[in-house]
Amino acid sequence: MTLTLRQGDRHADRVLDVVRRGFHEEGNDLVTRSWSRCLNQYQLDPGRPREPVVIASSALQSRRNQHADVIECARYEMTTLYQQLADAESAVVLTDTDGVIVHMVSSPEFAAEAEPMGLRAGGMWGEAEAGTNGMGTCLAAAHPISVRREEHFFSHFTQLTCSAVPVFDPSGEIIAVLDVTSRSSLMQQHVLVLLGMTARMIENRLIDKRFSNAHPLHFHSRPEFVYTLHEGKLAVGDDGRILAANRSALFQLGVQTMDEIRTQRIDDLFQTSLEDIVQRSLSSSFHPVVAYRANAALRFFAVARRPASDAATPARARAVGAIAAPMAAEAGAEAFRAPLRPAAARAPGIRTFKDARLVAHLDTARRVVARRTPVLLCGETGSGKEVFARAIHETSPHAEGAFVAVNCASLPETLIESELFGYKAGAFTGAQRSGRRGKILQADGGTLFLDEIADMPLELQARLLRVLDERQVTPLGTEETHPVDFQLVSASHQHLPSLVREGRFREDLYYRLAGIELDLPALRDRTDKRDLIHDVLKDEGGSDCRLGEDAERMLMAYPWPGNLRQLRHVLRSAAALADGKTITREHLPSLAARPAPSPASAYALPAATAEAADAQGEAAAADAPPAVKLNPIQANERQVLLQMLEQHRWNVSNVAKALDVSRNTLYRKLHKLHIEISPPD
Repeated sequence: MTLTLRQGDRHADRVLDVVRRGFHEEGNDLVTRSWSRCLNQYQLDPGRPREPVVIASSALQSRRNQHADVIECARYEMTTLYQQLADAESAVVLTDTDGVIVHMVSSPEFAAEAEPMGLRAGGMWGEAEAGTNGMGTCLAAAHPISVRREEHFFSHFTQLTCSAVPVFDPSGEIIAVLDVTSRSSLMQQHVLVLLGMTARMIENRLIDKRFSNAHPLHFHSRPEFVYTLHEGKLAVGDDGRILAANRSALFQLGVQTMDEIRTQRIDDLFQTSLEDIVQRSLSSSFHPVVAYRANAALRFFAVARRPASDAATPARARAVGAIAAPMAAEAGAEAFRAPLRPAAARAPGIRTFKDARLVAHLDTARRVVARRTPVLLCGETGSGKEVFARAIHETSPHAEGAFVAVNCASLPETLIESELFGYKAGAFTGAQRSGRRGKILQADGGTLFLDEIADMPLELQARLLRVLDERQVTPLGTEETHPVDFQLVSASHQHLPSLVREGRFREDLYYRLAGIELDLPALRDRTDKRDLIHDVLKDEGGSDCRLGEDAERMLMAYPWPGNLRQLRHVLRSAAALADGKTITREHLPSLAARPAPSPASAYALPAATAEAADAQGEAAAADAPPAVKLNPIQANERQVLLQMLEQHRWNVSNVAKALDVSRNTLYRKLHKLHIEISPPD
């Protein structure tokens, strides 16, 4: 006890000494400024800690009601962040702008230990109450901060390390603080980056929630970053006026605050109108299309769609050309999920199928789904299986319900079960206190699309088979069953019968999924290939972009192992190289530089050969990343590095300094994680 008191006295003396000497001690300037505020403005004494301030439950409920939409947008992201940290002695905390904790995710053990310090729902962590700390100092400084152990103002908090970032509302004002508090004594740079990423996810979801009647517009100067955490996001009114923007949008447009563009229209920012970019996005099946900055030579890649509120209108009552909103209500962390693609409209989406086999397949699918028959879509990577699945949904008896897509290859095994089946409150450490509905329940009354079904773990295949047989789902942590009614559409680029023979896929599940099996043709085999080439070129280069006869013959003769995805990359590059001129063979270097892979269908081969053919095809795709799978830790590292590169404008030297590593080390890491960037000569 005496030792603890002496340590507290030494800490108090150090705080007083640093403030009196005018911050000359080397350290965190934000922290020493906070110490000064605590002493001079709040009249706090570092040697006399105050009792934790916790507001009454009624007052806490009032604050939660006031910030209900923020809490709703933050719940899942906080749980995901807690799972990423994998630290049982930590808590992910959300406070309001007064520093009051309104939501917290933690293990029961750590929560019980931290509760006496006021680290609990209703605890007040503003600087005036708790001195220098992550949450309160982040609010006071309006800046991300890490407060490590002895940097706290009061000595009884020196066993904790707090890292916090502000969360901004769509108008650009701080609306909350997101914090991670733990016993760690390590540097918190990686935690701050993860917190910043999570805050961006919350801010993007808040824009969607508050502006569901607006047109969402996604854009970035690099097309591969559209539908990712790095994209710029705008909410645009029916009259074309900008209603909201995320921080990435402001940064890319070169403006500081939302006030600078609040009264502007979309055609004041880009050389296009709202209706034009919506229609071009629709025609491209919501792949990014080119949009130039107004009064500048800057080129962006953008996607726009109709308001999400349109999804509330029955599908059969929609006007032709309406665009269905994404139906995934619970968008997760980018490191754990594939980017969600907006749904294509019913009538326009169907009209894009000019190939006779696709038209016949769609007619067949219409008839079989009317009798509740599951559909299995087979075909090579990039052949448009999800687009076709959405077309099936829009013509099915379940068109009034949601289209819920699950990419089984993009989710780690630890998350697939909770994603599909949901869980009740407290089912596992870090679970949402209110529990969560799984994708199967979300698809009730609609369509469940299981993409890359071959990558589902064997043990989960058994659970899925039971759900399909009994039409009931049991969330994790409960014995309660819920009846479900949905149309099932599955897809795979792998040869499932070969996987069944190898024991890698359940035979009974295969026959349950393949009520009818439709093999989608590869791009090289489609009779509408010429029309597709010209349509994609128009999307990527604009209506003025022209294709020379020699280039067209080359495109028509190429076997396209990467299918539509590769075609889009190639034409995007060609349009950029031609720069308004007619595209010739010289503008197609990726096709001329290497021999085309064998055109044999990968799906028709045995599994091992198919995977090799897929890898060979992907390698031929222009600008396409290597076809490899990263484990969850590597995927998380990749996302963090992309975030830091974005923050430092892709200056590798500055990123290396921030991480305190050599540039050679960083280049090796970038190469290992398949982040393409060219080192300086």
